[in-house]
Amino acid sequence: MTTMDEEIRVPVSLPLDSEGFLRRECPTCEREFKWFSHNEGDPNAEPATQYFCPLCGVPSGLDSWWTPAQLEYGYGNAGGAIDEAVNDIMADMFKGVKGLTYKPNPSFSLEIETPDPLIEPDDMVMVEPPCHPNEPLKVPEDSTERIYCLICGSAFAA
Repeated sequence: MTTMDEEIRVPVSLPLDSEGFLRRECPTCEREFKWFSHNEGDPNAEPATQYFCPLCGVPSGLDSWWTPAQLEYGYGNAGGAIDEAVNDIMADMFKGVKGLTYKPNPSFSLEIETPDPLIEPDDMVMVEPPCHPNEPLKVPEDSTERIYCLICGSAFAA
């Protein structure tokens, strides 16, 4: 049973480039960069409560760095789960109402388009912050003069 205040979680895999970097977008300057995607439980991954944009240095929450393409891809992949949740909610709303019978329509769909798979090109230049060398980044080639550490926000040059 799904209720209106429940969260629907749908696992979605995002592509990494050939060196294991994930594309990100700063919610402040809206420029793209990449950070290294550590495996779950990797002891070399730095714990963080926020990340700093390597391009503008502004911090933001852990879940603030999606690109528009990643958000669209995630939403599109959640379409089936959203359809199922809407059907469940409708069925629950009318359960026990005297004189009314609700039959879910098996062909119901919000018609959320499933997006094409994302492809991650091998672009950008890899840089390692001297303060946290286990958290390498990739930045656009024209952005290597002043870079900020993802973990602590310290400025450095490549």
